[in-house]
Amino acid sequence: MSKVPLTAKGAEKLRTELEELKRVARPKVIKAIAEAREHGDLKENAEYHAAREQQGFIEGRIKDIESKLSHAQIIDVTQIHTDGKVVFGATVDLIELDNDEEFTYQIVGDDEADIKHGLISVSSPIARALIGKSEGDDVFLQTPNGPREFEIVEVRYE
Repeated sequence: MSKVPLTAKGAEKLRTELEELKRVARPKVIKAIAEAREHGDLKENAEYHAAREQQGFIEGRIKDIESKLSHAQIIDVTQIHTDGKVVFGATVDLIELDNDEEFTYQIVGDDEADIKHGLISVSSPIARALIGKSEGDDVFLQTPNGPREFEIVEVRYE
């Protein structure tokens, strides 16, 4: 399997979640299963079945995070010499030329993307249009609702 790009911040977030699952959630659900077993007949024990289902979810998430981290190429944008160009991990301030609306996006890995928080996937059309451009450049983007044109106001590496 090929390496998948991940920001240093994204990798740290996944490591924190993994630690929480292993040290807190997993022991808690194991305790809940043990308590439910003490109640007797397991066939009709809703607490037992709910705890087992939760355990399956936790174990699946642990495996998912471990897999993502093992296949990640962690990129710390603060350590890269970019000459002011938009690269993976950069935060970009844009202004839409038609209506002067401002946007701020950080280009992140596919697993980190969250448009509500301004995190866009490196494989998204807007990220692909931005990569390699510099502050002051215009970016043309064809969308399903028609063409849009942006100007790059600032590029930051945080």
